[in-house]
Amino acid sequence: MKRVIVVGGGFAGINVAKSLGKVPNLEVIIIDKNNYHVFQPLLYQVAMAGLNPSDIAVSLRSLFSGSNNTTIYMGTVTKIDPHNNQIETDFSSLSYDYLVLACGAIESFFGHNEWKNYSFPLKTIEHAREIRRRVLTAFEKAEKTDDIEKQAKHLTFVIVGGGPTGVELAGSIGEMSKYTLAKDFKNVNTKLTKIFLVEAGDRILPTFDKKSSAKASTYLRKLGVRIYTSSKVTNIIKDSIEIEGEKIDSATVIWAAGVKASTFDEKYFNMDNTGRIFVEDDLSIKDFPNIFVAGDMAHFTQNSKPLQGIAPVAIQQGRFTARNILNEFNGKKRKNFKYIDKGQMVIIGRNKALAETGKLKFSGFFAWFVWLFIHIYYLVGFKNRTFVLLQWIWSYITYKKGSRLILP
Repeated sequence: MKRVIVVGGGFAGINVAKSLGKVPNLEVIIIDKNNYHVFQPLLYQVAMAGLNPSDIAVSLRSLFSGSNNTTIYMGTVTKIDPHNNQIETDFSSLSYDYLVLACGAIESFFGHNEWKNYSFPLKTIEHAREIRRRVLTAFEKAEKTDDIEKQAKHLTFVIVGGGPTGVELAGSIGEMSKYTLAKDFKNVNTKLTKIFLVEAGDRILPTFDKKSSAKASTYLRKLGVRIYTSSKVTNIIKDSIEIEGEKIDSATVIWAAGVKASTFDEKYFNMDNTGRIFVEDDLSIKDFPNIFVAGDMAHFTQNSKPLQGIAPVAIQQGRFTARNILNEFNGKKRKNFKYIDKGQMVIIGRNKALAETGKLKFSGFFAWFVWLFIHIYYLVGFKNRTFVLLQWIWSYITYKKGSRLILP
């Protein structure tokens, strides 16, 4: 009986475990600090009151209830001993034949950790709920005051980071303030909400084609979003942010600018400046071929560039790692990983999305529909797909958000 320990229940981790879930004479253990898997591409929908956390999360135990060889432990790994094939956790010591590290990524404030006290990242369910609470509370506070300056501060939102997450958040706040909340508040005009999207690079969506990036900017501006490019944040304090020396009063600053890998403080691993572990062509670690790294934790270079920390990469690396373990388990040679890029997508609002796959680029309603189909398809569990689809149909028809509850 061989044992495979998978650390992390994200896209990479669950795809390793699902691929090995019914293999005879193989024991699979999943360790995660949470007891659920989160469909991270839709976290912003929870943050913007479009969906509930339960719509995009599924219990790991229910996910693997049909796999007799798979055990779930809710806990954290505190130490790895690769020479003795053993890990230490907060509940016990465990030995392994194969170890897969797939812990994902956390937010990075580029050395300014003090900024985390006054801005809100979006990497977890807890983050999404906090952003939802802050955004909706800001409108409630604006409704209660007749002070113009206070109203303006509450109705000003700044999103730092012009990647897909920042763009989707900016578009959602713009659409929500312009349409969804316009009839709900009587003392303030929510259409006067100010939204700033701040990007350090020369354009938003830098991984997209320049024409797609320009189209995204047009979509956002129609929703009232002001875009700052080639602009770096110089300071964030309570109720304000400085961008290249310009101060903007805002009660809500959302951080979507940077991430770093969730790593272990281990001397055995060679890491890049974001904490990602350099891996070999088969995704294993140099000198420790029975340890694999997948997803956001892995620094894998293809075509002279490191792969992005996105869901499709994690899914493919998880499935590939499982195949290599099975190959070795069956006496076959390992293969080298090659990522198949199927394209990228981003949604900005109602009927507004961008999609690129190879040389094909499209936008508008068709891109929005394709985005909807793909995200529904990859949601784990039929129940989740059904609820999310119904919720989106309702929101599309009525412009209403179904989860506008302010919870602690």
